[in-house]
Amino acid sequence: MKTLTIKDPWASLIIHGYKKYEFRSWKTSYRGKILIHSSINPEKKIISNFKSLNLNYNPGYIIGEATIKDCLPLTKEFNNKLIKENKLIYGDNKNRKGYAWELTNIKKYEKPFKAKGSLSLWEYYSKEEIMNIMANIKYGYLDKSNQIHLDIDSNFPLNYILSTPKEVLLNKVGICWDQVELERTLFKGHDVKTYFIVYYGNNKCPTHTFLTLKENNKYYWFEHSWELYKGIHEYDTLKNLLLDVKAKFIKSELKNKYQEDNLKIIPYKKPQSHLTVNEFYAHCEQYEPIILKENQNE
Repeated sequence: MKTLTIKDPWASLIIHGYKKYEFRSWKTSYRGKILIHSSINPEKKIISNFKSLNLNYNPGYIIGEATIKDCLPLTKEFNNKLIKENKLIYGDNKNRKGYAWELTNIKKYEKPFKAKGSLSLWEYYSKEEIMNIMANIKYGYLDKSNQIHLDIDSNFPLNYILSTPKEVLLNKVGICWDQVELERTLFKGHDVKTYFIVYYGNNKCPTHTFLTLKENNKYYWFEHSWELYKGIHEYDTLKNLLLDVKAKFIKSELKNKYQEDNLKIIPYKKPQSHLTVNEFYAHCEQYEPIILKENQNE
């Protein structure tokens, strides 16, 4: 759903029903429902002005929803009208310019949920919505000549390039490396991490990449490309999640024949697009592998 990040106290003033217009320097043609996200960085110097309203603040959370009914030019006459109606809420800036987004159907969430904000109107998808989007993606790869391969053939090591999320959506194809980058984009606003699991003990050097999500103090392994384990798997701790992925990789990919020192799980950050096989390995290998300790809960 489309989401708007707003600094407090303004975000809370909106979802508590005090502020019916959100001021922006740019106009929007979008009309419809949005989520209201409270920025992690509130305007602390202004919050004290609204102490009498007893607002509760949840910076870094999606705190409610509203409908954009209209986007009105902020003329001098309209601005002065708002100031006259409620100087506390709309201030006394008579030189304000831009647009006033008219908000209706405002609803405060009793249970706000954590999210990372972004500029402009941005899309927030639930994990279930993202799995539905991923359902259209087949396992395979796009080579350097823009040819689609629906299996990992002998040309893969030399001809593969890492697709962009837009290319994966357009071509509807990607191996786990590509699909995770699309998932990373779709999970904008969520608390996610990506991992590279690899075994260095044989010539094939099998790998897998996967995405994890933290939500409401639970951890989720979001898996689409690995057909055998496709789904959204819930865990109490990140340690349990990683141990489970490791066990399944050992069983399914290594047939339980492996040496512990040769198996690595590496957290990695967003890579550049169009990396070759060797370049993608190098990108992941620049980060420190995870060491799973018995007392590790996070």
